[in-house]
Amino acid sequence: MQNAKTDRLLRGAIVLLSVVLVFFIYSAIHERVVVAGDNAPEFTIRADNGRTVTLPNFGGKLLVLNFWATWCPPCVQETPSLSQFAATYANKGVVVLGVSVDRDEKAYRAFLQKFSPAFLTARENKLHEDYGTFMYPETYIIDAKGKVLQKLAEPADWMDPKMTSLIDSLL
Repeated sequence: MQNAKTDRLLRGAIVLLSVVLVFFIYSAIHERVVVAGDNAPEFTIRADNGRTVTLPNFGGKLLVLNFWATWCPPCVQETPSLSQFAATYANKGVVVLGVSVDRDEKAYRAFLQKFSPAFLTARENKLHEDYGTFMYPETYIIDAKGKVLQKLAEPADWMDPKMTSLIDSLL
């Protein structure tokens, strides 16, 4: 009888601890996921061209913050249209910053040489965590006050009329 009572207490304790663990994991992940309407986490990052980009002072009306990686096929596919978009909107108050999460600097440099992006680029491995980004590409459109206006959790054709209309409406 004593063993049965002890077993029930142990099972109850394990269930309770499991529920508490799941709650804390959920809370930790949920707090870090940035969505449209949230204030973007502040950051300071040095782009490959030497320019320092900070939030909220990024020198543009809108910041298009794109997290990507060289090993991500949709990211590679998105790069040409994002480059064209950046060149088209550079004089319209839009700053595009592509932050690579690549650990392999050689792969990163080879990618930049091959594609010559027309937007600011940086390689940094922690900023994406502040945004809750762990799948790529993921892009945040942030206004001059640091508010996330739009979050794209998938690749985009940045020159698609729907996308350019969206950006035009935010300018």
